[in-house]
Amino acid sequence: MASIGVDEEPFGRGVNMNTDLDTLLTALYVALTDRIIPSRKVRPDSPGGPPAVTDAELVCLAVAQAHLGFTSERRWLRAAPDRVGHLFPRLLSQSEYNRRLRHLAPLMDAAMRWLAADTPSSFDTVRLLDGTKIICGMSRETTKRSDLFGWCGYGYDRSHSLYYWGAKLMLLTAPDGPVTGYVLVNPKLFGEAAATAMMMTRPANVPPPGTTIVADKGLRSQALEAELAERHLRLIRPAYANEPDPRYYPAWLRQRIESVNQSLKHPLGIEQPGAHRPDGLFTRIVQRLLALNAAIWHNWHIGANHKRSLTAYGH
Repeated sequence: MASIGVDEEPFGRGVNMNTDLDTLLTALYVALTDRIIPSRKVRPDSPGGPPAVTDAELVCLAVAQAHLGFTSERRWLRAAPDRVGHLFPRLLSQSEYNRRLRHLAPLMDAAMRWLAADTPSSFDTVRLLDGTKIICGMSRETTKRSDLFGWCGYGYDRSHSLYYWGAKLMLLTAPDGPVTGYVLVNPKLFGEAAATAMMMTRPANVPPPGTTIVADKGLRSQALEAELAERHLRLIRPAYANEPDPRYYPAWLRQRIESVNQSLKHPLGIEQPGAHRPDGLFTRIVQRLLALNAAIWHNWHIGANHKRSLTAYGH
């Protein structure tokens, strides 16, 4: 990746950095090469010398693609020389880009979690929990022929009174937006409570003991609350009319997860990823979660006023 002349300690106190895509990608590249990739201790599984485009460069290209709003990889690789060619003089063909990006999905997942852990708000004892739809098909023929059949199903979006065919993404975030946990499920087979319980089976998704999780009414489940209590986690949700306990509920805080979902939908395009295979769907989801966490992480370290703002990175 070509240098653009940043300071040796880009995250030192008092360092003045511009809020733009170039500095975000440079900071992410440094974090990947110096911290994230070495910490994984994964040996390369291909013979020969190092690739012309490194894994760190490819992950940064994927983040740039998400922030610039390109859902089509073919269109992105045609536009990339003009948009980020000064940072990435070497690019891949569309098929090679797609293949290697799917191979690097675990690295993008690890990077997303590392960035969240390196963001100050990850130490907060509050987490926000919500689900968002992932639309993977609009026609009956798609549902019958898609390789995502079985992974996806019919779901219902209550907020928009909309039936869709696709997946359900459950997100666990810190109060100002970085994603700390997630799970992707078939909405026909798993409700939000069951999906949340599934999310908690992966240790990386589980917040520290003593954390309060703020959710909506869809998370009404005594079994889930009991399971979370065993992990020393408290679930807060609005009370139903037939419940004797009025339940204190911070509605003002709950609106933040809606804002996070909107950031993922617009401009990152997570709602319609355009994937056709299970591994491609996972890759495009984690690509956009990484792009969100990278922006929030970068905004924290440069002292930006609005930590969840993506506006500066989408031009």
